Amino acid sequence: MKIKTEKQNILSWTIRVEGRLDIDSAEAVRAALAAIPDNAERIVIDCGALEYASLAGLRELLIARRRFADGVLRLENVHPRVMEALETTGFRDFYGITTAEEKPSYMRLSFRDFLNQKRCEAGERVAIVTENGSHTWREIDACAETIAADLAKHGVRRGSHVAICGRNSINWVYAFFAVQKLGAVAALINPSLKANEIAAVACGGDAEFLCYGEIMEMKDEAAFLAQIESASGGRLRDFYSVRSTIDFRARTGERVCYPAAAVEADDPAVMIFTSGYTGTPKGVLLSSYGVLNASRGSAGNQRLTDTDKICLILPMFHIFGLVAGLVAGACANAVLYIPKDIRTDTILELIRRERCTVFHSVPAMLVALINNKNFTPEKLASLRCTIISASAATHAQMARFQAAMPNNHFLSSYGLSEMAPVSITEYEDTDEHVMFTVGKPWPDVEVKIVDRDTGAELPTGADGEILVRGFSLMGGYYRIGIEDQAIDAEGWLHTGDRGLLDDEGYLRLLGRYKELIIRGGENVMPGEIEYALTELDAVANVKVVGVPSEFFGEEVCACVICKPGAAFDEAEARAALSARLAKYKVPSFFLVYEELPLLGSGKIDIAALKKDAIARIRALRKESKG
Repeated sequence: MKIKTEKQNILSWTIRVEGRLDIDSAEAVRAALAAIPDNAERIVIDCGALEYASLAGLRELLIARRRFADGVLRLENVHPRVMEALETTGFRDFYGITTAEEKPSYMRLSFRDFLNQKRCEAGERVAIVTENGSHTWREIDACAETIAADLAKHGVRRGSHVAICGRNSINWVYAFFAVQKLGAVAALINPSLKANEIAAVACGGDAEFLCYGEIMEMKDEAAFLAQIESASGGRLRDFYSVRSTIDFRARTGERVCYPAAAVEADDPAVMIFTSGYTGTPKGVLLSSYGVLNASRGSAGNQRLTDTDKICLILPMFHIFGLVAGLVAGACANAVLYIPKDIRTDTILELIRRERCTVFHSVPAMLVALINNKNFTPEKLASLRCTIISASAATHAQMARFQAAMPNNHFLSSYGLSEMAPVSITEYEDTDEHVMFTVGKPWPDVEVKIVDRDTGAELPTGADGEILVRGFSLMGGYYRIGIEDQAIDAEGWLHTGDRGLLDDEGYLRLLGRYKELIIRGGENVMPGEIEYALTELDAVANVKVVGVPSEFFGEEVCACVICKPGAAFDEAEARAALSARLAKYKVPSFFLVYEELPLLGSGKIDIAALKKDAIARIRALRKESKG
C-alpha cells in the first residue's frame, strides 16, 4: 500500500491512498492521519487508487472521524467495492463522499497467473487446434511447466531474456507461457529472418537463450544454429528446440521443478521488435498488464464468445497476432485454429471445413485469398468478424472484401508494437467509417495531432503527426539512448504516422512520414496514389515507393499486382491519375508484380521492394539504351 499526504495550506490536507486498506496497512493510515493537526478544516482522502477496504481499515477512518468536526473529513473517488464496504458497515453517512467515475476495470494478472486461471476455470476446454489435434488449457499449462523446468536447468531465471523464434505452433504457445512461468522476458523474433539477422535481433535484446521452432531459412538445423551462435559472438549461449516434431504432451507425467519467483502484472514480460525496415529493430518492452487488458478489450470489440472459432494466421511474435488473436481468444474461451501453413488454399479450406467465425488479416492476405483460383464466397461464408490492421486497406479493396464476404463485420483498427490498441471502428459502424477511418480511440487512450515541426496541437480536421498515450503504452525501448526514445516528457508516444481526427472523433490514417517521397522539393504521400490506383478495375493491390533520381532526388514508382486474368494498362493508369492528381504525383514508373515481398508481420517489406524496384528500373534503362 502507498500513502501520500499533501498539505494544500495550513488548514487543508489531501491523503492519497493506493492499494489495500486492511490489517497490514491500518497502522500506516493511522500515522498519516495522526500527523494532521486537530484544527484542520478540510481533509480529503483520495480513494481513486484504493482497491479494497477491510473492517480494520475502516476503523481507522472511523477513529479519524471522531477527531474532526462535521464536514471536515471527505472521501473522494470512492470505487464500488469500497462503497459496498461502507454500506455494509453502516459507516456510509459519517463522511462526505463522492464516487469515482465509472472506468474500465483492469486485469492485474501476470501471464503466469492468467494461465493458472485458465487451467482452473476452463482446464478441459479445447483452447487451440492444430494439425496435430486439440489442446486443452490443462495440457497447455502442463506442457509449459515441462518446458519451464527444462529452461530452468539451462539457467533461465527471473529477469532472463529468452528469445522465441518460430512460426505459429502449439509448441510456440507452450514456450511463451514457460518463459512467463519463470518470470523471464520473452523476446519474440520473426522466423523469416536469416541466421545472422536472428542473432543480431537476439543480441540487441540481450537474449542468452533461444527457443527455436520452424524457421523459414533453417534447412540444416545444426548448421543454421551454428551460424546463429557464430554471428552472436557467443552471446547466445544455449538453444532449446520447440520444433513441431516434439510432442511435449508425452512428457507431462514427469515430475517438474523450477524456481517460482514472484511475478507482478506490470513486470517486463514481453519484448517485441519493430519491423526495422528503416533501421535496426528496436526492442519494445511490454507487460502482461498492458497486453492482457488490451486483449480483453479487443475480445469485447470483436464480440468474441466461447462459441467462436478463430483462424489464426497472424504471427504471434507480432503485436496484432498476440493481442487480437492468441490472448483475446483466450480471454473469451474461443477456440484458436492454427493452420499448418499460410498458403491461401490451406486457409480457405480450414475456414470452410471448421466453419471459422473470426479471421483477422492484413489487406495483402485478403487480396490473395480472393485472387485464389479456387476461391468462392461460400468458403468464407461462416466468417462474422475480421479486423484489418498492420496496413490500411483502400476504398476499392474494402469494397471487394465486402462483396466477397457479405456476412462479415469488418473492423478497421490502428495500433503499433509500442502501443496496441490505439483505435478501432465499432462492430456496427458504417461502411464509410470502416473504409475511410481506423475508428475512435479506445477507452483510456488519448490521441492528438500535432504539427511535426513545431509540436503545436492541431485542430479537428487538420493533419499532422499522430501522438498517443494510454494504459497499454510500452515501458520504452530496450537499451536505446534517451534521445531516441519515442516517448516525450509528457508521456506522449510520437508514432511517426500522419493522420487527422475528424468531426466525429474518428482517426483517419494518412501514411507514414518515413515513407514520404520528396520529388523535386514536392512532398508526395504514397497512400494518396495507392488509393487512386486501386480504383482501377485491373488493380488488386499496389505499393508506391520512392526511387533515386539524379534530377529530382526521388521519383515515384508504383508496384502493382493485377486481379486474376487482368492486364495492367499503363496508359490508362496515367490518364486516370492525371485526371485526379497533380502532375508531380503521377508515378514515373509502373512495375507489375505477381506478389509483393512481406515481412513476417504481414506488412509489405518496403526495403526489399525498393531494392527490387531500383534493380528493375536500372535494367529497363540499360535495355532502352542498348
